[in-house]
Amino acid sequence: MIRKLITTDNDASTTILRLVLGVIFFAHGAQKMLGRFGGYGFTGTMGFFTGAMHIPAVFAFLAIAAEFFGGLGLIFGLLTRVASFGIFSNMVVAVAMVHRQFGFFMNWTGAQKGEGYEFHLLVLAVTTFLMIRGAGAASVDRLLSSRANDRIKARPQAA
Repeated sequence: MIRKLITTDNDASTTILRLVLGVIFFAHGAQKMLGRFGGYGFTGTMGFFTGAMHIPAVFAFLAIAAEFFGGLGLIFGLLTRVASFGIFSNMVVAVAMVHRQFGFFMNWTGAQKGEGYEFHLLVLAVTTFLMIRGAGAASVDRLLSSRANDRIKARPQAA
């Protein structure tokens, strides 16, 4: 099963997509987990999610972890399909619970009270692509899957 999770090709375009999404979500996760980039940190974010948004603590923690560790996983290309699934799930919940009510478009003009879900749809498309294709070139998954394939090929055949 682990082989199916890490198998990937050597595609540079997949790598670019993975790295860009990883940097974006690591930054968002660092806001929530560490208080970096103007974020409120773990305690503040947990308080907001569990208090104002009424999200159960376990799901609030999973949302923070999906963004922070999922972003790291994507940057390194480690368990890319798992990291992508975590971010995918996070975005589905964000659309369903928060952004759907504000419509499709982001709040470019400041005229609406919140952000629409167009960004989230892009993330859903990218994460779906990564769940299907894997990490691409320059990834830990690629390194591990090529070593696993080499070991399989090196096994002697039974007579």
